[in-house]
Amino acid sequence: LFGALVWILVASSNVPVPLLQGWVMFVSVTTFFLSSFYLTLLITGLADRINTDWNFLDVFYHFLALLFYFAAFVLEAATTAANGGAHINSLPNSTDSILCITHPRGNIFTVLSYRQYSINVAATVFAFVVTLCYGSSMVMGFKRWRK
Repeated sequence: LFGALVWILVASSNVPVPLLQGWVMFVSVTTFFLSSFYLTLLITGLADRINTDWNFLDVFYHFLALLFYFAAFVLEAATTAANGGAHINSLPNSTDSILCITHPRGNIFTVLSYRQYSINVAATVFAFVVTLCYGSSMVMGFKRWRK
């Protein structure tokens, strides 16, 4: 569910930095569908009919998901942090906007509206939560696998 929130939040921000946020979208959509498929296999009992080591596959899948989601979290955080003092203000009694840039602090510089910035902050937080969830699931799967 948190992965779906990351997906929805990044998409609702209109993906202002597609080079960085494209990976975030790919990871969140892919892991959402793979996790849903995996959960469906387990709930319906079809996993019992397939002769394989499900404990190893569980650990392996959650390790890959953790690795990919950590990268997605870092890229989403970098996109959000690269806003670096830029903000867009509307001029009073006008449809024009003014861009105020204080000083860029790095090589990547993005200009996000307040709405986009807020949405990206929320997406970063949820990406971190999903990373923790996949990490916890991997640790629990590893303990189950080693027994």
